[in-house]
Amino acid sequence: MARGGRLSPGFTARLNLLSDIAIVVGATIVASGWEWGMPLGELPAAVFWVAVSLASVWVIAAAALRHYVASAYERGLIDEVAMVTTQAAAALTVLVLIDLFAGNAPGMPRPSVFLVVVWCLSLPLRLGLFRQIAAREEPTDDVLIVGTGPIARLTAQDLRNHGRRRVVGHLRLLNENGKEGNLLYRSYAADGAECRVLGTGRNLESVLRTVAVDEVYIAADTRKHGDEMQDAIRICEKLGISFALPAYAFRLDRAQAVNGRAVADGYLHYQNFSAEPYQVAIKRLFDIAASAFALWLLLPIFLATIVAIKLTSRGPVFFRQARVGMHGRRFNMLKFRSMVANAEALKATLANLNEQSGPVFKMRRDPRVTRVGRFIRKYSIDELPQLINVLRGDMSVVGPRPPVPEEVMRYEAWQQRRLSARPGLTCIWQVSGRNQISFEQWMYLDMQYIDHWSLRGDFNLIFRTVPVVLTGRGAS
Repeated sequence: MARGGRLSPGFTARLNLLSDIAIVVGATIVASGWEWGMPLGELPAAVFWVAVSLASVWVIAAAALRHYVASAYERGLIDEVAMVTTQAAAALTVLVLIDLFAGNAPGMPRPSVFLVVVWCLSLPLRLGLFRQIAAREEPTDDVLIVGTGPIARLTAQDLRNHGRRRVVGHLRLLNENGKEGNLLYRSYAADGAECRVLGTGRNLESVLRTVAVDEVYIAADTRKHGDEMQDAIRICEKLGISFALPAYAFRLDRAQAVNGRAVADGYLHYQNFSAEPYQVAIKRLFDIAASAFALWLLLPIFLATIVAIKLTSRGPVFFRQARVGMHGRRFNMLKFRSMVANAEALKATLANLNEQSGPVFKMRRDPRVTRVGRFIRKYSIDELPQLINVLRGDMSVVGPRPPVPEEVMRYEAWQQRRLSARPGLTCIWQVSGRNQISFEQWMYLDMQYIDHWSLRGDFNLIFRTVPVVLTGRGAS
């Protein structure tokens, strides 16, 4: 959890969420008339279902308000009060509706008591505890700054001190100070952080292809470096990397932006796909709920598969493989082992038998696949452990399939853009023939998904995936 005195990214959000869910459930029980010493078994069963419903409403409202994202812990006091009150009001509204439909059934929670308990516990914990814990977390995002001049240095200092974002390095533009590989400046923050110049603006594409970056800050004077900034924008768009541009080309002494929130850090932020924050939040909420429910529902299949693998072949039950996720970050993807234990070592000897174009290796009759493996691959049972990756946040239910690092190294520039989305269990490729289509067609389908993403499209792909999995169409 801790590393060098700092907490792991996302620790505060997870702890805060679990705490709030416990408060909502506890407030529901207390509001139903429960007292210390009274056995919980004496409460009507309906109270527990009401508690689950209210906790679900709280989580949905929090997702829509982005209450648990890293930047939310830097909101002002009034904003925090408003957010907690809004979520409590959403849960209260549902409780009132349940109370009306239940017809004042005995043991039903009293809305006024529920509201007081939730508000008086959740808000003080948020303000007095979790905001302080969040300040000790490691940065959640990595950014690259194009520029080494005064604007770039001030940007790095502001990001480090307030934005909780890690600056991985700078790229020097023409006529700017700083030599490649040298420390640009030894301390732009109170903790003595250091940052290096990774190259020049001309190296931007090669740096982005080798370093995992969430966003690029193009921090320079448009009057001096307009052409280089335009080149940087073009590269970011080609690779699918989000970028930020200075909001003001001139110095302002008194004037203020009409919408200050849009330029809170002095930058206008751009991304390569159209997605509202609440849609992204709902997608992540669905990933959590769906993967958790599916893991519970499919537990018998998990157990049967584990036994079958252990009885028919030597080696571990699970196969862990390094994959490349969103923005080029690597993670270990989990699968049920469907091949012999030394399958990776044998891959080089089968390279000339590859039946797929491009950098991907696919064989219809791969001799490394075991008898049980052939069955679980046909019906995608081997992919089920990836639900754990979805729950962790490495993957999503719907998204481009995560590639292996060796494939990414051979990507063309336009193919690199598929890493701008969180990888998933299923996507357009899975419902369009899988191994029956070429690698280039596969890449174009992933680009189509990224460019036209919507929640409705995700649910449509999920429904189309079910018959493909059940029939094993296109699998090998």
